[in-house]
Amino acid sequence: MIAKKSSRTKTPRTFSTGKIAVANPANSSPDGEYERAGEAAEFIFSQSAHRPKIALVLGSGLGAFADEFADAAKIPYAKIPHFPQSTAIGHAGKLVIGKVGAIPVAGMQGRVHLYEGYSAKVVAFPIRVFARMGVKAVILTNAAGGIKREFVQGRLVVISDHINLQGVNPLTGPNDERFGLRFHDMTAAYDKRFREMAVGEGNRIGIGMYEGVYAAVLGPSYETPAEIRYLRAIGADLVGMSTVPEVIAARHSGIRVLGISCVTNAAAGIFACWASPA
Repeated sequence: MIAKKSSRTKTPRTFSTGKIAVANPANSSPDGEYERAGEAAEFIFSQSAHRPKIALVLGSGLGAFADEFADAAKIPYAKIPHFPQSTAIGHAGKLVIGKVGAIPVAGMQGRVHLYEGYSAKVVAFPIRVFARMGVKAVILTNAAGGIKREFVQGRLVVISDHINLQGVNPLTGPNDERFGLRFHDMTAAYDKRFREMAVGEGNRIGIGMYEGVYAAVLGPSYETPAEIRYLRAIGADLVGMSTVPEVIAARHSGIRVLGISCVTNAAAGIFACWASPA
């Protein structure tokens, strides 16, 4: 006698979502951001048993690091409720939940930008989701143009501070105090201890890490030589088109931040600046 093969369709493996509080409608945020972030977090928890406390946002050309996560679940942004989808080249658009060594981590393979047409609030939404997931620290990476002479192509630079020239802030509009205070301090936006650890470890293995100030501009056009001279004059060492809205939202939610830029090129006209008299 031959046993009949079951005709039942195999269902995908799911995981307990844990307990993310569902807000009382009477206490819901004016724009529903807190509730939407909670729905996204619930879905992510249903796809993996890991509960990461550290998250990474992997910028242009850096997303491959998440492919090295062990025991990983890869979730396309398109499947995560309310999650914005990247249109930028080199951004895979997947959230990877897995382990680096013994540490559970969440890694974003790509981000969205203001120049794609998204608002600052939408650009920062993944950070809000991390906050609802219980993430306590985020590592933000990006590709940047080097303004400071030492910041040549390929250099990794730990961000010590930033200058927001994007003209927007993800916290404008009504404030939901379940995320954070209306007016929060940005004096130490980039965690000093994290910066010391990153620079120290980088130097220990021979990378030669530096710290620098990151200027965020709107894009998508690159800067003119006159704009780079201006950025240099106001204290910027690097320039790029991302990161700052995420940092603001992370600090608003009490998440500690480490920022690292990979210098992909010298900023426009910078060689002429070096050659000119000081």
